[in-house]
Order: sequence, then C-alpha cells, then structure tokens
Amino acid sequence: QVQLVESGGGLVQAGGSLRLSCVASGRTFSSYTMGWFRQAPGKEREFVTAIRYSWSTYYADSVKGRFTISRDNAKNTVYLQMNSLKAEDTAVYYCAAGPNAGDATRPGSYAYWGQGTQVTVSS
Repeated sequence: QVQLVESGGGLVQAGGSLRLSCVASGRTFSSYTMGWFRQAPGKEREFVTAIRYSWSTYYADSVKGRFTISRDNAKNTVYLQMNSLKAEDTAVYYCAAGPNAGDATRPGSYAYWGQGTQVTVSS
C-alpha cells in the first residue's frame, strides 16, 4: 500500500508560479511511475505529466514548456514546477503512483492516488 500526500497548491495570479510536492510512503518509490493529473469543475480528470523510474517524462501539450516534473527518490517525493500559469490551469491537482504504469497518460494505469491540492489562477 502506498500513501500519497500532495502540498503546495494555492492562489496565484496569471503568469505566476507554483511548485507542488507529493510525498509517497513505502520503500519502492524509485520503481514507480509517478504522474500528475488535474480536474477542473465539471470536467473529467486529465493527464498533466508523468515521470518513470527510468526518468523518462511525458507532458500534456497544454503544459509543455511551462510545467516541469521531477523526482527525488531519496526523499520519496515528486515535484511539479508550474510556471507561466494561466486561468485554465485552475483545478484540483492529483498525484498518482503506478508500479506498472503502461500508458502513463491514462488514469487507469495508476494504482494509488493522493487527495489532491487546489490550484487557483486568477486572471
């Protein structure tokens, strides 16, 4: 069982930056694919970015060049650096862990989820 705890959300003006963190329990963090998803009110949960144990990364087109995912296996933590934020980035952001995440862009590939952290970007 893996528990994920996100932090770092908040209110920011358009053009600003935030860094989200997700701390995972368990001793096998380094072998997991870690992903970030988001869900805006009235919309489906959507893929944002993911990083595999091999350090391969994936990004949604909407965040490429603005968001950066990274991981610190020594701290069991994955980060999401978000720059040049836009109003449309407003959502609850969820951290996810997948021990065998085939398609890292699909929510169904992840076995564990955090409770989410709210990001609100004011225009």
